[in-house]
Amino acid sequence: MGTGTPAVDAGASQGGTEAPVADGARPPGGHGAGLPEGEEAAGIAALSLPSRIFVAIAVAIVTVGIAFHVAMVFFQTAPDNTISKQHADVIDSYVYPEFERNWKLFAPNPLQQNIAVHARATVAKDSGDTETTGWVNLSAMDGEAIRGNPAPSHTQQNELRRGWEFYADNHDEKGRPIGLRGQLSEDYLKRIVMRRFGPELNGGSVERIQVRSAVTPVAPPPWSQERVDIKTQYALQPWWQVSSADLPGGGR
Repeated sequence: MGTGTPAVDAGASQGGTEAPVADGARPPGGHGAGLPEGEEAAGIAALSLPSRIFVAIAVAIVTVGIAFHVAMVFFQTAPDNTISKQHADVIDSYVYPEFERNWKLFAPNPLQQNIAVHARATVAKDSGDTETTGWVNLSAMDGEAIRGNPAPSHTQQNELRRGWEFYADNHDEKGRPIGLRGQLSEDYLKRIVMRRFGPELNGGSVERIQVRSAVTPVAPPPWSQERVDIKTQYALQPWWQVSSADLPGGGR
């Protein structure tokens, strides 16, 4: 027993060189620290060059699409300006009808009436007699189709409503058309009704139809001191003769 030099681990090098690392161990702070073997690269960096190019192009397309949509909706909603006036046709063709909004829900002019469209028909029987049907609430038909439906169609939501607005805006109080759009709106509304009725109704052929609006004021809330007559008012339109062009597919 004597004083000797401490033993040095086999494989250690002179001059403080790092000792060999056991299998499976990784030096702290080195490449891939803290990650299991085979998971050094992740995310987009792990993709091949063509895949990264494809992802970049897809992100760019989505970004441009979102920016275009926001711009179209903004210019359609914002007050008239130079851009919205110059490109009104492009903006309206993009917004309507999928992204239409009715700002009458908000102040200063919220809707204060419920407007329904009713229709009836004169039918010719095989016996030679004619019969006038009762009034059919077409708006209620759309309401039933929409109620409880998580994804109602735009036809159910907008066709009849917009058709009536188009008609009312282009006719006077006596139901007389104003200009060329007046006749066009009349034909459009007539075809909407005939799509609901069809050529045969109540065992006879539809010869004429008539529409009316039923306007019911919205009752004020219970806490309001306002007094409103909520009696429904009807606006009767003239009888319209039906032709083959008014039937589905008849204009082809």
